Amino acid sequence: MSEEVCNHLSCGMLVKDLKGRYLLIERMKYPIGFACPAGHLEEGESFEQAAKRELKEEVGLEAVSLKEILHEKSQNPCRRKGGDWHEWKIYEIKTAGEVIIEPTEVKKYLWSGPKNLRKLAERTAERESGKISESEWNANPGIEPVWRDFFKELGIL
Repeated sequence: MSEEVCNHLSCGMLVKDLKGRYLLIERMKYPIGFACPAGHLEEGESFEQAAKRELKEEVGLEAVSLKEILHEKSQNPCRRKGGDWHEWKIYEIKTAGEVIIEPTEVKKYLWSGPKNLRKLAERTAERESGKISESEWNANPGIEPVWRDFFKELGIL
């Protein structure tokens, strides 16, 4: 089987509950860490179509409405060949249904408010400064660096 090549096009979905907490997933595959549901566009797919598909695939939710809140290029790795940067569109999503994770992609999910987001971001900073090892990170990760940056840009962190 040939290695998948990165197309550098990704979308991410901010799902907020009635208490103002954000849906985060702990990724099963590289890059390990907590993130909002997200993924690459498939060939011929729009960002909006990919957002709806990825949301359904990863956490079983239906997108009722999408509002683009961020569009930028970012240096961030993925597991695909050449995947060291991505053009991102981040959407604020209204959803229907119940969270049902895809166990091949998601270890677990959590609803995270500002206090826990800060705690996860601090863990990420510790990893980046070398204070925690890769094995410690894999056992108890923080937020993916790109998502920490998105939350900062959006004024959430």
